[in-house]
Amino acid sequence: MNAAEIKIDLFRKLDALKGKRLEDAYGLLLNYINGKSEIEEWQNLTSEQLTAILLGVEQLDNGQGRSHSEVMTDFRRRYEND
Repeated sequence: MNAAEIKIDLFRKLDALKGKRLEDAYGLLLNYINGKSEIEEWQNLTSEQLTAILLGVEQLDNGQGRSHSEVMTDFRRRYEND
């Protein structure tokens, strides 16, 4: 497959994506184009960082997450007068 065929095939596949899958593909493609490797970044985290991330994912999976607006409301309430 030559470069032009690859581009057309990639365009068609991206064009067929919708919603979250399109957003995910866009992010992955930009990371690749910009030379970022998520695997490499993950491997460079400390054990404390990995543990905290995995705990956060587990909490979200268990329905223990909080919305951005809730967090910001609490933050403003706590630090508004400082």
